[in-house]
Amino acid sequence: MGGAAILLSNRPSDRLSSKYELKHTVRTHLGADDRAYKCVSQEVDKDGNIGMTISKDLMAIAGEALKANITAVGPLVLPISEQFLFLATLVARKVLKIKGIRAYIPDFKLAFEHFCIHAGGKAVLDEVEKKLSLTKWDMEPSRMTLYKYSNTSSSSLWYELAYAEAKGRIKKGDRIWQIGFGSGFKCASGVWRALRTINPAQEDNPWIDVIDQFPVTF
Repeated sequence: MGGAAILLSNRPSDRLSSKYELKHTVRTHLGADDRAYKCVSQEVDKDGNIGMTISKDLMAIAGEALKANITAVGPLVLPISEQFLFLATLVARKVLKIKGIRAYIPDFKLAFEHFCIHAGGKAVLDEVEKKLSLTKWDMEPSRMTLYKYSNTSSSSLWYELAYAEAKGRIKKGDRIWQIGFGSGFKCASGVWRALRTINPAQEDNPWIDVIDQFPVTF
């Protein structure tokens, strides 16, 4: 992987040279809701310039999309104990209508060792960190990618994975959760498992020459 490029294959013979195995993909689309559909749009201004219009509702809608995506991803990756707690609180709130019970956010650190979150801006990362109760270490690849490369849209997920590789963090069997956002409004997850321990010195990695300078505070 050189920066944002990655090769996917479904040929069994390629497993011997592969770094990761794709376990699940989950895509959530809120386009049926006009508020979500219009929160990010491309428009032409009075001078004829094409640009992006972002609604003040963006962060709230992103939170809704993330919540829906989490609900779909959870049963695929979480241990039974976490699934039970999530289901029990959901039934209490939605079916039994018991007041005062907050939605249970599962502990996804029981399902993943690494998190790669769309580096769309500080507010996006802050929201996901809060929603998933992640640590500064968990968020480091995403925040450092935002710092060094700015918002590179969905390709930021691969820079984040490359950061974790360059730091020597990826071990055989590790599970990685990639979370991306897009207009529409969409939230998509990719779940990967490392097939081998990644040796940074043997990789073509965009961070390798500067990784010792990170993390930084900004």
